[in-house]
Amino acid sequence: MQHLDNILVFVKVAEFESISKAARALDMPISTVSRKLSALESALGVSLVRRTTRRVILTSQARDYLNQCIEPLIKLQEAERVLTQTQNKLEGSLAISVPMILSQGPFMDFLSRFSREHSAIRVDLYITNAYLNLVAENVDIAIRFGHLEDSSVVATKIGKSIRYVVATADYLKGRKLPTEPEELKGHDCILFNAKNYGADWDLISGRRKVRVRVTGPISSRDCQSVAAFVLRGHGVGLLETAYSDQSLARGDLVRLLPRWTSTEIPVFAVYPTRKFLPPRVTAFVKALATWKNPLWVRG
Repeated sequence: MQHLDNILVFVKVAEFESISKAARALDMPISTVSRKLSALESALGVSLVRRTTRRVILTSQARDYLNQCIEPLIKLQEAERVLTQTQNKLEGSLAISVPMILSQGPFMDFLSRFSREHSAIRVDLYITNAYLNLVAENVDIAIRFGHLEDSSVVATKIGKSIRYVVATADYLKGRKLPTEPEELKGHDCILFNAKNYGADWDLISGRRKVRVRVTGPISSRDCQSVAAFVLRGHGVGLLETAYSDQSLARGDLVRLLPRWTSTEIPVFAVYPTRKFLPPRVTAFVKALATWKNPLWVRG
């Protein structure tokens, strides 16, 4: 409504029957209150008040107009009160986007506990490796692995992850075990987000850092399917510990180049804006930051 601010001033003047008292209540200069009242009269084409030395008197037209204004304004104030209370409470809808790696049991256990502890929060979960537009998709928070390229989002680092070079014993039969990263070029590698069936693996051992260009017969945009093909003996993989630790412990995988790991992969909680962040989002980020899990370590 174009004249809403002026209408609110008029209602306050009518309440106190005084421009000066209305000005104090609104924390406005008297001249501003008087100007807004005059502007409303000009817009409506009627005289709303008669001024005396002690008070202002509403015209009959003003009283009719006031009666029409009061109910909508009460509803508006009630809507504002409800919105403010909701914003300040741990309740409402929480839309969360997570990658496929979090579709496993540990994260579901964590989310289950969070939901039980905050039963007034309704969780809407998106499981996808796609980087959703948080604003367009109305997503409150996303968990993302790797360095962020989108500068428009706000990010809180919640941990870090590393990857191991692994393969199955079946794949390694009759093949020479690599002793240096460069020797991976002679192996079939299962690739994540490859271009032209090639990918750069950044590996680190103490102070040594190398980048190896590897190639292979299979590439995927999904870490889980990369792990599946490695476990089926199709080649060497650079797998996150979440996908390799249990398989290594069971003997299903063999760790190659045991002194080498990937460079650290940061894990972020990402949200559209830091301004007016709802408590439900803040509570979820705090829970994530303290969650001990096999998918990443704090740091």
